[in-house]
Amino acid sequence: MIKSELVLRIADRNPTLYRSDVLKIVDAILEEIVAGLANGDRIELRGFGVFSARQRSSRPGRNPRTGKQVVVPERAIPFFRPGKELRERLITDPHEGRARRT
Repeated sequence: MIKSELVLRIADRNPTLYRSDVLKIVDAILEEIVAGLANGDRIELRGFGVFSARQRSSRPGRNPRTGKQVVVPERAIPFFRPGKELRERLITDPHEGRARRT
């Protein structure tokens, strides 16, 4: 699902909201998550999961074009840990081979 599909689904489930308003809400939520991660905050959405930034240390790498060895600098990477409710809703049924719907 892409962001525009998410906006359409939310707007369809909430007919009193305009699509443009739903888009602003979704954008605001995503922007706050990104800003929080950039500040080093931990963002917890109960029942959904936790967003955090983790530091990846510098390491040796290789330029794929030239094959020359380079140093990849230390940097922060986003990390998501799903919450208990999300994990339980995605448990796969071994007989069906897909996620169980609850």
